Amino acid sequence: MKRVYLDHNATTAPDPRVLERVHERARVDYGNPSSAHLEGQHSRRLIEESRSALARVINAFDREIIFTGGGTEANNLAIKGAVEARSDKGRHLMASTIEHQSVRRVFLDLERRGFQVSWLPVDKNGVVELDYLEKHLRDDTILVSVMLANNETGAVQPVKEIANLAHGKNALFHSDAVAALGKIPVNAEELGADLMTFSGHKIYAFKGVGALYLRRGTELVPQMLGGHQEHGRRAGTENMPGILSFAEAVNLFRAEGAQWLANISRLRDMLEQGIASRFPSARINGQAAKRAPNTCNVRFPGVDGENLLMNLDALGVSVSTGAACQTGATDPSHVLAGMGLSEEEARGTIRISLGKDNTEEEIKFLLDALDKTVGRIKKER
Repeated sequence: MKRVYLDHNATTAPDPRVLERVHERARVDYGNPSSAHLEGQHSRRLIEESRSALARVINAFDREIIFTGGGTEANNLAIKGAVEARSDKGRHLMASTIEHQSVRRVFLDLERRGFQVSWLPVDKNGVVELDYLEKHLRDDTILVSVMLANNETGAVQPVKEIANLAHGKNALFHSDAVAALGKIPVNAEELGADLMTFSGHKIYAFKGVGALYLRRGTELVPQMLGGHQEHGRRAGTENMPGILSFAEAVNLFRAEGAQWLANISRLRDMLEQGIASRFPSARINGQAAKRAPNTCNVRFPGVDGENLLMNLDALGVSVSTGAACQTGATDPSHVLAGMGLSEEEARGTIRISLGKDNTEEEIKFLLDALDKTVGRIKKER
């Protein structure tokens, strides 16, 4: 059966050139990067070259990049590490209501540990309300966390403005940029974040590798204790194949990213125009917001999203009803609830997320598959 993969916000297939590069180097450079002998030093050089590759793509210094075991670990390290380093300065934290679970659950845990968390609301398009943030920042606020681009709707947040407001109260600012890297420009100096987090498997690299950008001079308490890897900020022997894959992927993005994004943006416009034409009652959640160009979060009134997902899967199309980490959860999306959607509206939503290799033919295939399923599901209710 023909398969059309449109769930790139959940994960991406490693680019064949990434696989080739990792196979080529990992076969030869297998030494422990912490070892003093020649094999170890060859591995160390590759890791430092990889660190430079990621630093270049986000306009950072090499020393500001810490490699981790994924985006979730990077978020845990950023938030817990920053809060523990500054807990003597205050106990008040702020985070948006639309954060990924790897941020949201860390803040819920910190609440249980006695910190105060103010949850920042968003408007109907899923964008953080700056007036609320400014009004509720306090002298004892030590950390604000707002993602750069939302993984469910694609809504891009005003992080530069948020960083400025946080810094005005001497608070640190963290931004989860996992859903942004490879979709929109990410410039650490321009955005002003003190901490930003990334994940390799969202940008055609391997799973099990991520990174934390830590602005020079920012204090951080390590969360993984052991050796002195990553300049003493994250213990454990580095995942060299994963790190190499991440570096090769960001190098490909530097070289070809503009072309990827132009094609993705064109295809999403084609998709949303097709949905509007064929399904007049359908609604794109957050459509009026500035969005990452690959994401379409659409609801079909009278249709259950899980049912639609399964019917599309049977026809060969892979989409999702939200974040992959939420699969199996009984509650509707907290992101859509935060935007003011009812439970029924949230449950009638699917997320379509495009990648660099999708084609016009695949968009047409999806639209035809929706034609075959949406009306039938409505009749079955």
